[in-house]
This record gives sequence, C-alpha cells and structure tokens, in this order.
Amino acid sequence: MYKKFFKSIIAASFSLLMPIEFITSKELSASNITPVKALLSENLILLDDIEELILENNLELKSLKELVEASSYNLSSKLSKKYPSLDLSANGLPQYLYSENYNNNSSDTKTSQYKLNPSLNLRWDLIDPQRGPEIRSAKHSYEISRNNFNIKKKDLIKEAKFRFHKYQKSIENANNAQIAVDLSKVSLKEAQSKLDTGIGTKFDVLEAKSQLAKDNQILLEKNFNKEINLISLKEILNINLEEEISLKEEQKLSGYWNYSLEKNIKHGIDNSLSLRNLSLQSLIKENQAQNFKNANLPVIYLSNSLSSSFTKGSALSTTIDPDESSSSYTNKISINFSWNIFNGGQNQNSYKAKKAESAAEKFSYLNLQNIIKTDITETYLQLMKNKKKLLSTKLEISTSEEALRLTRLRYDVGIATLKDVLVRQKELNNARSKNVDAIHSYNLNLDKLERLTFLEKSKDCKSNDNIEKNEIYSICEY
Repeated sequence: MYKKFFKSIIAASFSLLMPIEFITSKELSASNITPVKALLSENLILLDDIEELILENNLELKSLKELVEASSYNLSSKLSKKYPSLDLSANGLPQYLYSENYNNNSSDTKTSQYKLNPSLNLRWDLIDPQRGPEIRSAKHSYEISRNNFNIKKKDLIKEAKFRFHKYQKSIENANNAQIAVDLSKVSLKEAQSKLDTGIGTKFDVLEAKSQLAKDNQILLEKNFNKEINLISLKEILNINLEEEISLKEEQKLSGYWNYSLEKNIKHGIDNSLSLRNLSLQSLIKENQAQNFKNANLPVIYLSNSLSSSFTKGSALSTTIDPDESSSSYTNKISINFSWNIFNGGQNQNSYKAKKAESAAEKFSYLNLQNIIKTDITETYLQLMKNKKKLLSTKLEISTSEEALRLTRLRYDVGIATLKDVLVRQKELNNARSKNVDAIHSYNLNLDKLERLTFLEKSKDCKSNDNIEKNEIYSICEY
C-alpha cells in the first residue's frame, strides 16, 4: 500500500519534490491485534461497521469489561453477609504432649499423650444494622461500573466515527487537490500553446507553472494527511496497520435530524448515564452515612459451637499406658449481641461528612445538567448552521464551475487573461473545499447529537424540518 502511495505522490509532485522516507507498517504494527478480515468482508469499512468493530476489537473497552466483572464479584461478596459463616479449627493435627511431675510427698507422675481438639463454629448475624447499607452501596457501585462501560463505549464509537469522517474528508480533499492539479495542467498547456503561436506571453507560462507547482504541493500534503488519518482510524479500531482497508462509501450525509430542540434536551437529560452516575454516587454517600450511624447500634447474632477432644495415652500417671484413650464433645448454642455504645463521636462526625458529600453530588448533578443542556443546544444550532452551509456551498460550486467555463472561453478568444482563469480556478477549488468541510461538520454534529440525546438519526429526509420553501437546492439532494 505504501509503495503505491509513494508512486502517486511522486507522479503528483510533477518531479518538483524529492520522495521522503516514511516509517514502515511493520515498525508501527502492534502484536495480538485481531485482523480486520475477521470482522469485515472484502476489507471494506462502512460507517455502520464502526460500532461492531469497537465492541469486538477495542482494547480499552475490553479492559472496562473486566472492571464490570470485578464490581459484580464485589457485590456478590457483600450479599454473602446475609448467610451464616462456618469455621473449622483444630489445636494440633495431632498434638503430642509429654511431661514429668516430681513430688516429695507423693509418687512422681508422667504424661505421654496424643491429642486432637477440633471445633466447629457457626455464626449467623440475625440483625446487622451495617449490612443493608453496605449491600446497597455495592449494588450502586456495580450500576456505576456498567454505566461507565456504556459511557466509554459510546464515546469510543463517537470518536471512531469522527476519525472515519476525517479520513473520508481527507480522501475528498485529495481528490479535489488532484482536480486542481489537472486544471492547472490544462492552463499550463493552453498558456504554452498560446506562447508557441505568438499570441501569449512568457509571463503567462511562468504563472501557470507556478500555480501548478503550488497545486502539486497541496496534493502532496493532502495525500500525507489521508495516510495519517487512515493510521489514526486503524488505531482506534485496533486494526493491524499492515491490513489493507478502504472505504466503500464516498463522502455524503450520514443521516438527517428530525427532532425538535426541546425533545433533544428532554431526552438527553432523561437518558444521560453521567447524570445517573452522579445520582448513584449521592446514594452511595447516603448509604455510607447511614452505615456510620448504624455503627452505634447493637449486632444480634446466633452462634453454635461444637467442640470435641480425642486423646490417646496416659496423663498424670505413674506408669504410661500407650493404649489408653478417651474422647469428649460439647455443643453450645446461644443468641448473642455486641454493642459499640460510644467511640468519642467518631461515627457521628463521619456520618455528617458523608451527608455533606452527598449534598455536593446533588449540586454536581445540577451543574452537569446545565452543561448537557448547553452542549445539546450548541450542537443543534451548529447542525442548523451547517445545513444552511451545505446548500450555499453547493450553489457556490455550481456558479464557480460556470464562471470558470465562461472565463476559459473568454481567455481562448483573447478577452480574458490567464490570471482571470487561475482566479476562477482557485474560487472553484475553495468552493469544493468548503462543501467538503460542511459535509464533514454536519456529520460530526449528527454523531454528537446522537451521543448527547440518545436519539437516532433518520435516513428519511422527507420532513418539514429539512425542506424549506423557495430553496434552489434541497438538503435531500445530497
């Protein structure tokens, strides 16, 4: 791919620029990257493929999936506090005891004994005031981790679409630059022809050569930008840089927006995952405050302790009988409670701190709500502005093409100068560039509105919002 790329650059530069070294794909490629062929057919990327590629191939999203799973395990850990715990312990497995006792008033005794003392302890917290807030906090944390995953997913999809549109725009800019080079070649050919026939000037030829050199330089830059944007698109999609990919679609409008500003704002606020996370954070702080408050309440629990003892050998005996053995067991069931009555006001102050943090989250919620309203409004107005720009630039292209055609005819008959032709040529190129920028900005506005409002753009242009009376061109013609 890079060899073809450099060949096109060298040809476009019209032998005015020397080829430059570029880092190879092998040096840039990363290991363990899923090939694009596993996700796409014919190595063609469509705008509709972006979401699937992000979900299946993006490494950052895979990392967040693991964090969601970790949060679910933490929730399961907190839920286990509802159930009894069972502990098994043993003093020695086994334990050997040997001792000798000397007494001047009685016989000396010896002890040589193997002992095994297992015990089984069961505890079941019947009433634990701190258990409920901890479980609720874990549930909220799990919801936050899931929301963070979805937020990142939507942000990555939006960023990938942005890079897709940027690469698409760079293709159109390169095509326009090539058209400008072709027009400059025609102008140079005409100027040289006029000079050869004696009706032109050397100055016109030099001016045409200068314009061609400028256009070749612009074409070279546009081709480099196109390749850079392709690398950027492959990076976010986690596609190996050696993979040959292309875009099947030419630059066009990706859809139409048929929703009012009021619906955009309402739907965006009602479905905002970031706002939900702030609400959940506030609830977590409330639960933590309640947890500190409940720390001064008694804990009531049921306990059952089963202990046993097995011995072999003699204890405190004048003679040791290694075959002597004994055993015993006890079982104790009780309802108990523990009560942390006073700890110097530590829990009370911690309770007040968490309540204050919860109130802070509520103010953050209101602030983010205002930011979302502002972002949606600005993006919506930008979309309306770019929609008007699409129509005006299309009209500008049409008039510039006609102006260039007429100026060339005037130049051919000697009424206009070559400078007039080059000016009209530059105006046409600028009009095409503005149209490419308008389509690019319009598509970005659509993607941003989808991200902010959680509404979907429409493929149907036939709505009152997109068709206005007395328009020479309609946005539906794109």
